[in-house]
Amino acid sequence: MRLTIVGSGDAFGSGGRFNTCFHVAVPGASFLVDCGASSLIALKRAGIDRNAIGLIVVTHFHGDHFGGIPYFMLDAQFFSKRTQPLIIAGPEGLAEWYERVMEATFPGSSGARRKFDLELREIRPGEPTRFGAVEVLAARVRHGQPEGPFHAYRISAVGRTLAYTGDSEWTDALIGIGQAADLLIAEAYFYDKKVPLHLDLATLEAKLPQIAPKRLLLTHMNDDMLGRIGTLGHEAAEDGMVIDL
Repeated sequence: MRLTIVGSGDAFGSGGRFNTCFHVAVPGASFLVDCGASSLIALKRAGIDRNAIGLIVVTHFHGDHFGGIPYFMLDAQFFSKRTQPLIIAGPEGLAEWYERVMEATFPGSSGARRKFDLELREIRPGEPTRFGAVEVLAARVRHGQPEGPFHAYRISAVGRTLAYTGDSEWTDALIGIGQAADLLIAEAYFYDKKVPLHLDLATLEAKLPQIAPKRLLLTHMNDDMLGRIGTLGHEAAEDGMVIDL
């Protein structure tokens, strides 16, 4: 399993980083986890073959995680000349949110004719969902009002497990998602400041003995956290970073 950190940033461009987007490649599958507004730019910069991507798994419908979908779709239609089928998967309400983001960005685009098939597939918490060689397990997390839907994911393929908290304040659901994972990618937006709907490093550290991931990677950090890189005692994501699991 090869993970490329396409974008590790927050919604506000802290540190000049791209919005959240992770690319995962395993034998027989190439997929994205989240596709924020700047992700098409970042994918092109990283030299990733967009047409090889068969699946985009979305944690929630905020622009820094979902706002890149229209650009990806129109690039596929007009520039990369995609012909292979594409699956976009995410929380309940995906079809409505897909139409909403497409129409808000490019009116008329949601119903445009394409030369490739698109499937929109909902992932329900607690129900493992298989996409070929890739299995995705979702848990409900807390990142807004009303209660979402917002997901964390545990993704398994080729005997490896990648876990991702998504954006969320602490919830015990994250223990099962990350437990003994080969890699846990965790939001650490603040250092020790406790605020609703986001995870701080101090809280995460207190819970790590229960999660016990084999490797931890911090992401989605604000400017204060980015300024502390090198003193945190944990590995921090960087745009363009490649990790082999």
